[in-house]
Amino acid sequence: MAHTNENPAQNVTFPSGDGTAHGYLALPESGSGPGLIVIQEWWGLTDHIVAVTNRFAAEGFVALAPDLYGGRTTHDSDEAGALMGELPVNGAATDLAGAVEFLLGRDDVTSSAVGAVGFCMGGGFVLVLAAQQGDKVAAAVPFYGVLKEDYPSFADLTAAVQGHFGSEDTMAPPDAVEALADRIRAESGTRPEFLQYPAGHAFFNDENHLGTYDVEQAEIAWARATQFLREHVK
Repeated sequence: MAHTNENPAQNVTFPSGDGTAHGYLALPESGSGPGLIVIQEWWGLTDHIVAVTNRFAAEGFVALAPDLYGGRTTHDSDEAGALMGELPVNGAATDLAGAVEFLLGRDDVTSSAVGAVGFCMGGGFVLVLAAQQGDKVAAAVPFYGVLKEDYPSFADLTAAVQGHFGSEDTMAPPDAVEALADRIRAESGTRPEFLQYPAGHAFFNDENHLGTYDVEQAEIAWARATQFLREHVK
């Protein structure tokens, strides 16, 4: 039976630990391509995340956005903070690990590892996923990632990392971003490419509820991210 929080964006289910997770899957016109996981912001699996997933599919990726909130979405920042606070990082990591296995098991996924891109809360989870899944994640692309707790060890991270951050972002300020880059480098030996943009938090989100969307910087970041993913996810 469908749960009461079912999100109309959900169009696929996949195993997650002992349970079942939901998500939104978009296929490229060619019908196959490298696998990519798109990780939501703290607002949930919103129309914006669906649109971004469709954009990646149009660029040739088999793109999957797992629904980490089990159907719930919000446009209220207090509620979004509460939803993020209620989401155990381990629970999200289980869903994301299931998403990796689901993509790699699909005949239409041509890559031997997946890429992962995420925004805000999802940007934090991108790095958690890459740290936990090792060589199953070929590229990790966090956009202004924030995590409510400390990151796990990056010792097993082998993915190429490209991050996109706003220099005016108070949630992921430049000094914290630099410290995170140093830690990834020290623990994994991977040298992340962390890029700064003259913009605020969530500058890529054209549904931005914070009022910091920047179309010009978003287009630059999009071009860089898609090129990076193409280079590394094969």
